[in-house]
Amino acid sequence: MKQTATLALLITILIGCTDKPDYIENPEEYVSTLVGTLSRHSYSTGNTYPATSTPWGMNFWMGDGWAYRYDQNWIRGFKQTHQPSPWINDYGQFAIMPVRDAAAVDQDSRASWFSHKSETARPYYYQVYLADHDINAELAPSDRAAAFRFTYPESETSGVIIDAYDQGSYIKVLPQQQAVVGYTTKNSGGVPDNFRNWFVVKFDKPFEDIRVYDGPSKHLKGKLEIEGDHALAAVSFTTKKGEKVGVRVASSFISLSQAFLNLEEVNGRTFVEVKTAAKERWNEILGRIQVGGGSEEQYRTFYSCLYRATLFPRKFYEIDIEGNPIHYSPYDGQVHGGYMYTDTGFWDTFRALFPLLNLVYPSVNAEIQQGLANIARENKFLPEWSSPGHRGCMVGNNSASVVADAILKGITPEADWQTLYDCIVYGTENVHPT
Repeated sequence: MKQTATLALLITILIGCTDKPDYIENPEEYVSTLVGTLSRHSYSTGNTYPATSTPWGMNFWMGDGWAYRYDQNWIRGFKQTHQPSPWINDYGQFAIMPVRDAAAVDQDSRASWFSHKSETARPYYYQVYLADHDINAELAPSDRAAAFRFTYPESETSGVIIDAYDQGSYIKVLPQQQAVVGYTTKNSGGVPDNFRNWFVVKFDKPFEDIRVYDGPSKHLKGKLEIEGDHALAAVSFTTKKGEKVGVRVASSFISLSQAFLNLEEVNGRTFVEVKTAAKERWNEILGRIQVGGGSEEQYRTFYSCLYRATLFPRKFYEIDIEGNPIHYSPYDGQVHGGYMYTDTGFWDTFRALFPLLNLVYPSVNAEIQQGLANIARENKFLPEWSSPGHRGCMVGNNSASVVADAILKGITPEADWQTLYDCIVYGTENVHPT
């Protein structure tokens, strides 16, 4: 509390306060998730995407390379992404896309034009009107799940495409449960051979037609299941004009049963309740630093940056049926108890991001440090770029200062000190094989 008050005072002074400034009450209102999205491979203005998520959430929505660019007006799917940077790219991604005609399954056929004038991009909520389908799409996140709400036109072929992408994927339709389950193995490195992102997509409306595909052009007639290079499914139903269809989505790096357990984060809650909970969480996290006495533009700049600073490292742990943290390890391919965070390069984040976590969000960095200790137990090295496991793209031992800073500031549990110290020493004497 004392640290937070000091930071509030310093920031108020820096942006030009009055004697008694009025502090911002709902900081999420000043966040623009679109800052930095006007980027391309040849020229970066930030290389960001409008991540719809909870703070440090396990899953974001949108992203993948430069799939979202502000100067382009096509959406091919709402993608669950874990991409920390387009240079590192993504892993475990899959997409769902509402359509007026469920026969259009490949990315170009199902794509829709949209206008930024009919788009709402908030940290806790994304909405867009898909003009080619006459569908209004909305999503709201939790840590490991999300709620979607699609408002359809009158159509006998309305539906949703579930795309598990290439590089090895699996889909099965469960008509009685009004659900589609599966996994994707798509990744850009840093994973063991048994890597899977399991997912469940559950609807509040029965299916009238079901199609599964082995690749976008190969319809497997009469089949409900496909395992191959590129699995897709299309489920369809008749809708009236203005009819809303709810879809709940969750995933797990551990198992399908854990994905169903993660779905409980949004089950039994209305779309508005999921959206409100995510909004309140963002206000709580962003509100740890109170700002007052500045201009609208200064508020937008500050809170948009703080939003980005509280996205990564992301949670890579899940909660088991007993309420305990567990994680699939991208370092040894096994499931272990305890915390795990990922998607950080340490390079330069050790200078500012991690000191910020120590000052303002110490309980979060305590979990991150416990996760680093778990990494040390599961292999011999701390990562220098993790996404989700070791990525061979950074030199040096930048993680060492992150560990040292947290220990000196009393953040890291004492039980992990020796494990982390031994791992740091090992890293000064050995080179990771990749």
